[in-house]
Amino acid sequence: MPSLQKKRFLNESEYLEGELISEFKHELIDGETYAMAGASANHERISMNISSEFRIHLKNSSSEPFGSDMKVKIASNFFYPDVIVDCEFNEETPYFTTTPKLIVEVLSKSTRRTDETIKRNAYLNTPSLQEYVLLEQDIVDVEVIRRSEGWQSRHYFMGDEVTFESIGLTLTVEEIYHRVKNEDVIEFLNQKTDIQ
Repeated sequence: MPSLQKKRFLNESEYLEGELISEFKHELIDGETYAMAGASANHERISMNISSEFRIHLKNSSSEPFGSDMKVKIASNFFYPDVIVDCEFNEETPYFTTTPKLIVEVLSKSTRRTDETIKRNAYLNTPSLQEYVLLEQDIVDVEVIRRSEGWQSRHYFMGDEVTFESIGLTLTVEEIYHRVKNEDVIEFLNQKTDIQ
């Protein structure tokens, strides 16, 4: 998720009306609005890799993936996760969902604190949520937190496979980090080339 910049207080209806005409996206957290900055190339690569795999896998399913323009409403807060999978989307609220099954956030230095504290606490208290996934962009680390495992964290690295149990999809960490430029990816690919 891109970095947050403090804006001004709005109530829920003002926030939703404002987002429809705003040039920039904002999250609403405890009554405060935060403008979202742009994302890096690695952030976009990771988000696109995983959302593309989800879209293909769920093509003929009742579950549907959404990208970073879809909001999640939790209590009176609104967040823009990087990727969402929803199986009960309510068309009466076309700009946000309250029933995410799987949420993915791509971490950066500027958003780590929010993603790992405020958002984690909110997401894990969402009845529909089955998995919360945190993806590092500067190193390779896939953290998956599953309801079925009591919200215990599991970490996956290059050479590993990750199963997204809530949607029945297994991907390699290499697929998630395809084209990402960081030291871990480069080192893994160089070692792979040396072996071949």
